[in-house]
Amino acid sequence: MTSTQARGLVRTSDRMSAAEFRARPAEKPRKYRNKPLVIDGIRFASKREAAYFAELKLREKAGEVGGVELQPRFPILSEKGEVICVYVADFAFFDHSQDRFRVVDVKGVETPVFKLKRKLMLALKGIDVEVAR
Repeated sequence: MTSTQARGLVRTSDRMSAAEFRARPAEKPRKYRNKPLVIDGIRFASKREAAYFAELKLREKAGEVGGVELQPRFPILSEKGEVICVYVADFAFFDHSQDRFRVVDVKGVETPVFKLKRKLMLALKGIDVEVAR
């Protein structure tokens, strides 16, 4: 065994040919069949989330909403002040037409963990997380 092999380095003869690359197995499908998308250099987990963001940008230009935040973090604390968990929403913004702060999560499937964190947000922070489909 050479020192290069012992260190786990790849030699040029160990590279994959173009034919081998094309013949490799296809990627495993995503669990919830989402397709990530990039808009304005921002990566979104799904087409639906990216479309919601595009709509929010238009509404922000029209002056209907303001203070749009992407992936805002909300620590959920116990009565003693200890962090139970952290809820990360998709969007948070102030809706001028409804005159209120809104937290929105774009979901195709509501997982049990999301349902629990949504209830904790309402019970401990008084924030009703909206689900956009």
